[in-house]
Amino acid sequence: MASSASPVGIIGGSGLYSLLDDAERVPVSTPFGYPSDPPLVGRLGTRQVVFLPRHGADHRFPPHRVNYRANLWAMRALGVRRILAPSAVGALRPDLAPGTLVVPDQVVDATWGRASTFYDDVGTVVHVGLADPYCAQGRRAVAALPDPVMPVVDGGTMVVIQGPRFSTRAESRRNAAAGGDVVGMTGMPEAALARELALCYTSLAVVTDADAGIEASDAVSHQAVLAEFARSVDRLRMLLQQLVDALPHEDECTCRHTLDGLTLPFALP
Repeated sequence: MASSASPVGIIGGSGLYSLLDDAERVPVSTPFGYPSDPPLVGRLGTRQVVFLPRHGADHRFPPHRVNYRANLWAMRALGVRRILAPSAVGALRPDLAPGTLVVPDQVVDATWGRASTFYDDVGTVVHVGLADPYCAQGRRAVAALPDPVMPVVDGGTMVVIQGPRFSTRAESRRNAAAGGDVVGMTGMPEAALARELALCYTSLAVVTDADAGIEASDAVSHQAVLAEFARSVDRLRMLLQQLVDALPHEDECTCRHTLDGLTLPFALP
């Protein structure tokens, strides 16, 4: 596929399932099993887009059970080279109101036990850099959107916790004191795996609540998070439509050179 025609990948919630025009399911198997659901391939504006619901269309996979490796591999196998990754997050700062879109530039991985590399038990050690975990081109495209339909905060640190439970107040205060701005459950190993496949990966973190340690905040509930995300989803759809068109059509990016000079134990799709 020519670089100018590479589809944009979106990994997000099932509330975005109606995002695409002329969409069809494309079953994909990978060396790491099946993705959360067969990806949907369709169009969004002028671009071809591949959409994959991170938790499955019926939200059956909790964060620690998502097959992140299969999801990312399936995206690359379908020609995707740029990924937009919307997710619901809690705010670790009182100034980040629900409905705000944070585009993080850093991540802290507090997960454990998740399959977090493609290069495990393959006889070759592969070290991939992750000093800047998110695609600079993708972040610039979000920051440059004219009149975005939701408040956008460029930059910040996402703390990714194991889940599926929410943080205690003490854990929340610790994460904020350590420099976290938002907290989520799915940002890792997704970002690291995207880097291991030399994919451009842009996180779009939609604030749904104030995390438990924020002063005067209520305890977080699953129902409240889903309700707030549902209130934001229409604006998120519109922003994604703007953003997909604004992304560079060419694949050239520093992310694409992540694996230069490394010896890989297998060919990438």
